[in-house]
Amino acid sequence: MEVFIAVVESGSFAGAAKRLDISSVMVGKLVAQMEAQLQTTLLQRNTRRQHLTESGKVWYEESLNVLATLRAAHNRIDSQRRFPAGSLHISAPSTLGSCVIAGLCSEFQGHFPDVNITLSLSDRFVDIVAEGFDFAIRIGEPAPDSPLVAHKLGEYQMVIAGSPEYLAQTGVPQDIAALSAHRCLRYAGWNKHNVWRSGDVPLWPDNATFTCNDGQALRRAALAGAGLILQPRLLLADDLREGRLVALLEQSLPAPRPVYLLWRQNLHMSARQRSFIDWMRSRAGDALRA
Repeated sequence: MEVFIAVVESGSFAGAAKRLDISSVMVGKLVAQMEAQLQTTLLQRNTRRQHLTESGKVWYEESLNVLATLRAAHNRIDSQRRFPAGSLHISAPSTLGSCVIAGLCSEFQGHFPDVNITLSLSDRFVDIVAEGFDFAIRIGEPAPDSPLVAHKLGEYQMVIAGSPEYLAQTGVPQDIAALSAHRCLRYAGWNKHNVWRSGDVPLWPDNATFTCNDGQALRRAALAGAGLILQPRLLLADDLREGRLVALLEQSLPAPRPVYLLWRQNLHMSARQRSFIDWMRSRAGDALRA
């Protein structure tokens, strides 16, 4: 297509060859191949001059449009490679995502307004390759055989808490064993594989009086005096600071779990992807400690 345009604009095969730095013979072969593929004559040629046929005029005009579109696409891709722009699809756990990651994404967009972000919050395990995510934020160590690149952002600390009203009625538990005598609120996603432990002992009783798959709902139940709660400190930080909830058994809390940013190995990473990785590396640690 580019060869044909050069032939038309230069007025000869020799002129096109000089313009494209190829041989005149090669120019002739490429034009002949194009005519054979289209099954029509594009150029009427003799020893002294050439002119476009009606089909040639149509092909020339459409070729200009196509080439302009391709160049625009190339420039756009090149710009995205060098300057952060375009879309990012990010997966994160629900509570961590709403409390920390959403804010970090918004701040990132404040610095890079040409980047659009879709943040998907879910506590299920997502396949970021099959589901088309650029990044996933996950709690816990990645599998040793994972093909993903992993960068540790910080740690996820849990806290046991109850409302002052509830504790005034029931008393303050003095050790982990005493939790079984209390009304305990439980996250529905915990199982034998991911349950929080104090040492080797499961920390939270199985006989919960209220079970829910949403951290904010469990928080509201605890604020209403429904029982004790085991949830991320970052979710309850304001309530603890303002005295709406009281932290308990801090000497028996489970060890923090690491938080990782995961992404696919990609030798041709875009500017928006590189910038997001740098942003999370520099900002997420402080946000997780807040």
